[in-house]
Amino acid sequence: MIFGLFVLAPRFPHQSDHESLDRAHRAILAAEQAGLDSAWIAEHHFMPYGTCPDALTFAAHALGATTRIAVGTAVSVLSTAHPVALGERALLLDALSAGRLRLGVGRGSPLVDLEVFQSGVPRYEEGFPDGLDLLLRTMTGATVSGDRWFPFREVPVVPAPTTKPHPPVTVAATSPATVDLAAARGLPMLLGMHIGDDDKRAMVERYRQACGPQDAPHVSAVVAHIAESREQAVAEVMSAMPGWLREGLAAHVPVDGRPRPSRDPEAYARLLCDLHPVGDPQYCAEVLDRSARRTGIGHVIAMVEATGDPERTLKTVERLGAEVLPALRTPAVSDLGKLA
Repeated sequence: MIFGLFVLAPRFPHQSDHESLDRAHRAILAAEQAGLDSAWIAEHHFMPYGTCPDALTFAAHALGATTRIAVGTAVSVLSTAHPVALGERALLLDALSAGRLRLGVGRGSPLVDLEVFQSGVPRYEEGFPDGLDLLLRTMTGATVSGDRWFPFREVPVVPAPTTKPHPPVTVAATSPATVDLAAARGLPMLLGMHIGDDDKRAMVERYRQACGPQDAPHVSAVVAHIAESREQAVAEVMSAMPGWLREGLAAHVPVDGRPRPSRDPEAYARLLCDLHPVGDPQYCAEVLDRSARRTGIGHVIAMVEATGDPERTLKTVERLGAEVLPALRTPAVSDLGKLA
């Protein structure tokens, strides 16, 4: 199994943005020390749900502060970014990091971001496939020219890709249409922590039906928190996570009249505890092993900031490396990791 972090940098009540970002940065450094394989950084605007507004900038900082692990974006939002500018920056980091960058991209959400960055609802609703193709053309060819969303003359692409044909790209998928889009372009999917194994398995099966029998290095996001018992771990998460979710979800401002997210924070936090490895090390290893076998996904990234406490976050990272991963490096589970 390939195992990494999913870094949100959430701002919990009574914390500052800088404290949240520092906790996230320290978690990535701890992940490299603990022997984890990757760290993937989320991107959000104008909300405490996540305090990193540019995942690729954070990834650049993390790549400069580490020497071994892969660093990815989960995700860079194409609906508010210029695909060519994103592709150039990815190529630059690919070159400077000797191929350690993993570029995750997604459509994003219909939030006020579309208004602020002047990208508009039509590009969000209709332009994601074209934006993805323009990004891929930028990172693959010696030259690139525009499309209907970004009309421009042909220009050379500099720097050339270090990783051929382009830096690894993963597509965040939350709908059948996006599964089909990723499959049509032969790109692996990033599946979120809000769904369980059965839903992830169904999306993998749909991808295979659309793409053919070959497997792809899909990535599965989970929540992970380790304590001395399952009961203690759940209690620690439930004492903190609902407060973050309450403020974070309330800060989602739709770009138009559609309703904002309406999840109940307590119920959602409990669902995440029940779906994912929240417990003692043996319980976490069993959940991760069962999930990998059920979904067929051999690359897992764990959101370890579930309590907001920096020391508990670092302790979970340490114990994942020392007590959980060795149990997952068995031949059967490791075979899944070869896909990633």
